[in-house]
Amino acid sequence: MITDSQTNFVYIADTLETLYPEFAEDLVSIFKKANIPFGILPHTKDAWAVDYMPVQVSANKFVRFTYKPDYLITTKKWSKTISDVDAICEAIGIQTIKSDIILDGGNLSKWNDKVLMTSKVFVENKHISEMELIEQLQNLLEVNKVIFVPVENGDWFGHADGMARFICYDTVLINDYSQEEQKNYIDFLGALHNAGLKWEIFPYEIYNNEDDNDAAGLYLNYLELENHLILPVYDKEADDMARIRAKEIFPDKEFLEINGNEPAKHTGIINCLTWNIRR
Repeated sequence: MITDSQTNFVYIADTLETLYPEFAEDLVSIFKKANIPFGILPHTKDAWAVDYMPVQVSANKFVRFTYKPDYLITTKKWSKTISDVDAICEAIGIQTIKSDIILDGGNLSKWNDKVLMTSKVFVENKHISEMELIEQLQNLLEVNKVIFVPVENGDWFGHADGMARFICYDTVLINDYSQEEQKNYIDFLGALHNAGLKWEIFPYEIYNNEDDNDAAGLYLNYLELENHLILPVYDKEADDMARIRAKEIFPDKEFLEINGNEPAKHTGIINCLTWNIRR
């Protein structure tokens, strides 16, 4: 499995500059100043590239899971925002292995021999037995272990990339959930522990946001590349602690930051809006 820490090229959707113009301008400027190679995904219908683009398993193996999330297909309005991934991949010259498994890329936290995702994958794939689903995921992703954690309370996307990110083979970075209902927190930590994982805490400050869908204060949704880390910040007091922790955890990476308030209003931030691969 190609990990985020091995990636060196970033794609963004051609719809990003229309939907989030300030963020798109800042992000492209960062890429250019830091000499980060990037490209534009054509023919997209929404900007959340990580969710619908394929998962890179090895240099030339890309697994294209089925992008039919329940939060989009329930209405005609949102169904129209589902991009034609085959057309996008053909346009950028990537061949994929197609799977009928319904899975968003945002629900994958990756290490080379394991992946972590929320239990939402079982809800959306009831047509496959649980054991068969796990076996297919292991084979497609070429990993030894698939780790499942409970869906975060109130998260109707069911994504893992805002809950846990691998920082080494046996440790994940997680949000500071100390203000959350302890039962949910304990269930989450129990799932990590039972999978043999340790964890470190990262700042998390969404509690004063006016809108429940506003993700401002979610720092874990950073973009990690081989040589760079781009951290979202939000003009909050917690920004400074997030900067300090990010530099502690990733001391060998060039540290960059971007204001994430614009896309955060619609529950997503930089990891959601990018597709990073190894080239």
